[in-house]
Amino acid sequence: MIHFTGDIHGEVFRVAESIEKYQITEKDTIVLLGDVGMNYYGNKRGDRHRKKRLNKFGIPMLCIHGNHEMRPETLPTYHEAQWHGGTVYIEDEFPNLLFAKDGEVYDLEGMQAIAIGGAYSVDKWFRLQCDLNWFPDEQPSEEIKRRVEQKLDELNWEIDAVLSHTVPRKYTPTEAFLSGVDQSTVDHSTEEWLDSIEQRLRYKAWYAGHWHINKRIDRMHFLFDGYEILPEEFQNLSNQREELRL
Repeated sequence: MIHFTGDIHGEVFRVAESIEKYQITEKDTIVLLGDVGMNYYGNKRGDRHRKKRLNKFGIPMLCIHGNHEMRPETLPTYHEAQWHGGTVYIEDEFPNLLFAKDGEVYDLEGMQAIAIGGAYSVDKWFRLQCDLNWFPDEQPSEEIKRRVEQKLDELNWEIDAVLSHTVPRKYTPTEAFLSGVDQSTVDHSTEEWLDSIEQRLRYKAWYAGHWHINKRIDRMHFLFDGYEILPEEFQNLSNQREELRL
């Protein structure tokens, strides 16, 4: 079974509680929709301690890139590997923690899903003023955007699902805005780009984190501490594709 959830920000106990609550096993997969919090300190002691605890569950976890973490490709301990039809970043010491490469497509038990991570940090200036980590490459670069669009061109702009951190701007949940943040200072370029993607794309579901809410609008699934499982329609697709291969 595939389980989808939102930002854990390094809080491994939240994952532990959910594994017990939903009886998630090593045969399942958890998709974490950004801000996993495992690469916040650049693989120093705090990161490694959390990685060890998370990896120890023995459950494969596909991690989308968020805005409160380093990109794994910038860290020397990661290398590329193939997983479920797409490229991921992985560390040999923590083989259950799989970091998605933006623009790659993964087969999740019959659901073909493309990863599109990144977002703008509304707490950017607070973090800089308080000498906290902020990452200039938190949003997708022009190179990443081209890679995503090229992949969608190859797919004729049709995919089962999108796995992202933030959402297209037209779906921005204004009720989740943080009070005290001047929205006129917020960079919405990633959401605007995702708008242009969503307008052209034929898809069945879109899963995102970032906004710290649990709700559903149309085909848009917002997840924070809630969990959703792979819809039955995709499980049926998996069976159909297996029959075609046979």
